[in-house]
Amino acid sequence: MDRNFALEFVRVTEAAAIASSKWVGKGDSKAADQAAVTAMRERLGAVDVDGSIVIGEGERDEAPMLYIGEKVGSGQGVKVDIAVDPLEGTGVTARGGENALCVLAAAPSGSLLHAPDTYMEKIAVGPLVGSKVSLRNSVEKNLQIVAKALDKPLDELTVVILDRERHKKLIDEVRKCGSRIRLIGDGDVSGAIATALPNDEADVLLGSGGAPEGVLAAAAMKCLGGYIEGRLAFRNDGERRRAVEYGMADPDKILPLDDLAKGDDVMFVATGVTDGTFLKGVSFEPHGATRTHSVVMRAKTGTVRFVEAFHRHKHAKV
Repeated sequence: MDRNFALEFVRVTEAAAIASSKWVGKGDSKAADQAAVTAMRERLGAVDVDGSIVIGEGERDEAPMLYIGEKVGSGQGVKVDIAVDPLEGTGVTARGGENALCVLAAAPSGSLLHAPDTYMEKIAVGPLVGSKVSLRNSVEKNLQIVAKALDKPLDELTVVILDRERHKKLIDEVRKCGSRIRLIGDGDVSGAIATALPNDEADVLLGSGGAPEGVLAAAAMKCLGGYIEGRLAFRNDGERRRAVEYGMADPDKILPLDDLAKGDDVMFVATGVTDGTFLKGVSFEPHGATRTHSVVMRAKTGTVRFVEAFHRHKHAKV
């Protein structure tokens, strides 16, 4: 994949963001998500790739569009794995909160983990820490490793954790270490990315979130030079069985970054729906136009580009 695809893929996330942004704060998360899915699927059809959805809206019988295994793109050109979260933060969007994103990752066929829609235990850190951390370690040991790598005392570390009841024990462990905590309502892709951004105070992401989001975060970390490790946390035997069907010989294996996103020919694209820590949301300009803010990353070149786009729609009055 060359850099020309980056611009094609950002148009996909822009379309999804504009469509879903019309539902910000209106209390209807399903409508917001459906708007993003429909717009993303339509725009993907114009991209000249032979794409397969490996991370999407679920199984075929659960999702009419962007389901796992669906063929997308024009069918011409290179074969690529495509992972999407048409609207990361559906609840955030419905409430009018922060950090809602439309997200897409792409890589050559066979590069992105084909993960079932289950939970994944995760740890994510920036480039200065890298693979020194591991889910095999205790929370305390991992925080000590991060503190040493960043030359920070433990009480100055900031740990990002999804605000969920299941994380009560984890939160208690972090507090015992004396570290600071940033609780986030949704969007652990954004939380993972924050640990690898030089202008963000987040130092490590801990806890369990969606496995699909883990793969998307891995694609971003490949581009940013950060590190993420995951382990699937199945809710039932059906999810475990599905992981085996997807080709995972050992479903309980700890998955390092290269198992989640292989190689360096990986792209990650995201467009903000609502204002967040590293992307602004969609804004509606006079005369029916819109403005979007996106990020486009390529692991192969190590480039991270921020794209601000002004969209003057055909129906705009001038």
